Amino acid sequence: MNAWKLKPGAGISGLKRSDATIRSPGPTEVVVRVHAASLNYRDLMYARGDYLGIGDAPLIPLCDGAGEVVETGRDVRRFKPGDRVVNTYFPRWIDGAPAPWKVDGSPGAKVDGVLAERFLVDETALAMIPAHLGYEEACTLSCVGVTAWNALFADGDTKPGSTVVLLGTGGVSIFALQLARAAGLRTIITSSSDEKLERAQKLGADETINYRATPEWQNEVLRLTDGVGADIVLEIGGRDTLPRSVAATKMGGLVSIIGGVSSFSAPELGLLPVIGGIKRLHGIMVGSRSMLDEVVGLVSTHQIRPVVDHVFGFDDAPAAYRYLESGQHFGKVVVRIDA
Repeated sequence: MNAWKLKPGAGISGLKRSDATIRSPGPTEVVVRVHAASLNYRDLMYARGDYLGIGDAPLIPLCDGAGEVVETGRDVRRFKPGDRVVNTYFPRWIDGAPAPWKVDGSPGAKVDGVLAERFLVDETALAMIPAHLGYEEACTLSCVGVTAWNALFADGDTKPGSTVVLLGTGGVSIFALQLARAAGLRTIITSSSDEKLERAQKLGADETINYRATPEWQNEVLRLTDGVGADIVLEIGGRDTLPRSVAATKMGGLVSIIGGVSSFSAPELGLLPVIGGIKRLHGIMVGSRSMLDEVVGLVSTHQIRPVVDHVFGFDDAPAAYRYLESGQHFGKVVVRIDA
């Protein structure tokens, strides 16, 4: 089968077309014909060689795939050929609390991923695609969809009327905006682009802040919340934004630490703002398959369509990486696998 492969640390230029093979499914395994796959910031980290726990061998990259079941093992009961499915980010984390063994083996980082014509996985690591979504929309659900759900609802436990601050207009923040709107949350979103902020408003953002025009954007969050602060900040910036995220959060509020686009190194934060504000900082690393099931349910109920910024052809996969790296995207970047 046709596939792309990438050695960790080889950079985007290290992406190579390959003729890969796939074995027959075991008793509880499923072969999926992949129709579309989406990129995440994690995939740029893998290309740079600075993602968690990666090895040295080239792998098929990308973790988010959507496609059609074409073959099943003899004991498979959850799916049949022809079913439209999306894979989960952590195949072993089905439900319950995280554990080291549950978050091991993520496709495209620890084992072969989905930037290929076929993908082999256990039936427990798949969920049905909502009927109203195409493959290019559905392939965005497993990473940013589950991350946003986990931060807002599973870990965040928000209620209608809660105020959420979303940093930037990448995949997690835009999906979180869509989920938050469906759940009746108040959203404040930041960007350096007024054009992107206008698009966010059309998706339902209640307030917007241009952080280039307003570098101390945490003060604007406080102003917009009458000095109280937000219930949750979805923190994806890292070193350069975490202190502001803490300052923008209300007493007893939560900062969900999801990413480190600026840097993953420790910021000059200081403990007094956290202790004095009784604030919680919690790491989020995607989530379980049961959370993916919850995402699928909410997306189906509210007929949410994930925002796909640009779709690249299979032959143009390196261009998709470069586009994501440029930061021009609003929402998700997708690669179409089939012609």
